[in-house]
Amino acid sequence: MKRKIVFRWIKIIVLLYAIIGIALYYLQEVFLFHPEKLAREYVYHFDEPFKEINIPFNEVDTVNMVQFFPKDSVRRGVVLYFHGNKQNIERYAKFVTNFTKNGYEVWMEDYPGFGKSTGKRTEKKIYQQALEIQKMAAAQFGKDSIILYGKSFGTGVAAYVASQTNCKRLILETPYYSIPALFGCYAPVYPTQRMSTYKIPTNEYLQEVNYPITIFHGTDDGVIPYRCAAKLKAVLKPTDEFITIEDGTHHNLATFDLYKTKLDSLLKQ
Repeated sequence: MKRKIVFRWIKIIVLLYAIIGIALYYLQEVFLFHPEKLAREYVYHFDEPFKEINIPFNEVDTVNMVQFFPKDSVRRGVVLYFHGNKQNIERYAKFVTNFTKNGYEVWMEDYPGFGKSTGKRTEKKIYQQALEIQKMAAAQFGKDSIILYGKSFGTGVAAYVASQTNCKRLILETPYYSIPALFGCYAPVYPTQRMSTYKIPTNEYLQEVNYPITIFHGTDDGVIPYRCAAKLKAVLKPTDEFITIEDGTHHNLATFDLYKTKLDSLLKQ
């Protein structure tokens, strides 16, 4: 009798494991991306001076980007801002003041399926479009005037661009080691390296960056746990910085004096 009960529970556990694993595999896009589309005729309203541009990527894909400008006519350079996995540019526009007040333009694109950007979303396409944005910036600014900034999901995209180009600096806010490693933080009993359709190995890209890297991460991050991001310390150069913000969460680092002071000092260099 006991043996039958044990085998019954084993079957139940195996079945649940399989069902959850299948759900995680087929629903990973749902877990990873939370876009909000906008109609082509939608009109943006921002406090900062801005210009909206649409960049035809191919016959079906168009990248929508907003360029934010400092109110002062003096330009120190441009920040290419790769945002997180939610909604669209409107959600992240509130952060551009951190850069424009220091004399930097901010160029912020939406990924395919976000905002007004169109086309099928893939890891390769996200990389390609991000590189095109960097090429546009390089045609207008010198490499010592281009800063790459990634927030949350965008940290891996920024790290990839940094590994492929010469810029002034790479700044990452709440990064992840890789997408499979991030999934593994939540579901350690699954082979996430094989299951993940998106890889984005931030750890590998950082090792290819030959200019300064600064990372900000909070100890109370409930989205990308601090312990998962802290593994990136091992791949940083001795001159790079991993700045820990005590009690910082995934969404509030910009409110901490440590973040504000350090970011201002980086932008003034």
